[in-house]
Amino acid sequence: MSKVPVITVDGPSGTGKGTICGLLAEKLNWHLLDSGALYRVVALAAEQQSLSMDDEAALARLAATLDLKFENKGIGQDIVVIYEDKDITQAIRTEKCGNAASLVAALATVRESLLNRQREFRQLPGLIADGRDMGTIVFPDAELKVFLTASPAERAERRYKQLIGKGISVNLRDLSADIAERDKRDKERLVSPLIPAEDAIVIDTTKSDIEAVNKQILSLVGKRFTDLATFV
Repeated sequence: MSKVPVITVDGPSGTGKGTICGLLAEKLNWHLLDSGALYRVVALAAEQQSLSMDDEAALARLAATLDLKFENKGIGQDIVVIYEDKDITQAIRTEKCGNAASLVAALATVRESLLNRQREFRQLPGLIADGRDMGTIVFPDAELKVFLTASPAERAERRYKQLIGKGISVNLRDLSADIAERDKRDKERLVSPLIPAEDAIVIDTTKSDIEAVNKQILSLVGKRFTDLATFV
């Protein structure tokens, strides 16, 4: 599988990772890995099974046996997450589930259990990997690594509008506090902290719209993958 090309897009929530990765996967007709969804599914499944977020062994066993798949419905559409033949896309996108997923993601044995699962997504013709440690841990040999950033205020505002648009009631101040707490936990965890890979290209999306960021990354794709230059 090492010959299968990979593009990693890492960064905190609210930077546009999910949308960008969906656009790239659609444009290139490559497979898509939303690694954050894996941890969210573990958190949701743990809640459904009344598992404690402190029971690392049980959570690791759960992570190792996830019956999970993603369905890319096309440009502008959310990636559909199917767990045990049920669409749980909306259930895992709540702030509560996101916070629980951040706790789960800090557990070393859970991350180890999911490592091979993530690498199994590396299939021809190529893979777009969305996450926080895709370029540093999961696919360190990826041909192109991108790390997206944005100011905390901008990220909170984007997430607020996204949730409100889906009819989910949320308080902007509380949302900002949750994002700050999650950022701190993700950056300071001992296992796979949220940092750019040494060879990653860092892009600040604070003042850029999705179209501009996507155009910038496609330009990088054309330069890095000569066989895709005319295609992108």
